[in-house]
Amino acid sequence: MSKISVAFFGAAVLYALLGMSLGMYMGATEDFTLSPVHAHINLLGWATLALMGTFYGLAGAQAPTRLAWTNFAVSNLGNLISLPLLAIMLKGNRAYVPIMVGGEVLLVLGMAIFAVAVLSVARKPAIA
Repeated sequence: MSKISVAFFGAAVLYALLGMSLGMYMGATEDFTLSPVHAHINLLGWATLALMGTFYGLAGAQAPTRLAWTNFAVSNLGNLISLPLLAIMLKGNRAYVPIMVGGEVLLVLGMAIFAVAVLSVARKPAIA
């Protein structure tokens, strides 16, 4: 398996553990204020990054390496900015909303970069 695929899976597992821990905390305290954060961690962290890692693993040598690493960096940076700031906002502090929007833009950019990577692989002739 390629290093980029392992990186995506490694990050995805960390997000999954974080999301599960937050879910356990919310259940134990019966305070579900951060449910949207829990959902976003699991979707944007665990599921999305794992699917991207799967794609890069399946693409193998055809994967655009530089673009894949850019995808990894931008997507994770978007998560690391957006997710904690979403929690802060849900707890009542809206002062960081403009920064959170920047993180969300990075998440969309990460998906756009992934789309370019998918199209790049799709345009290459299949390896027999």
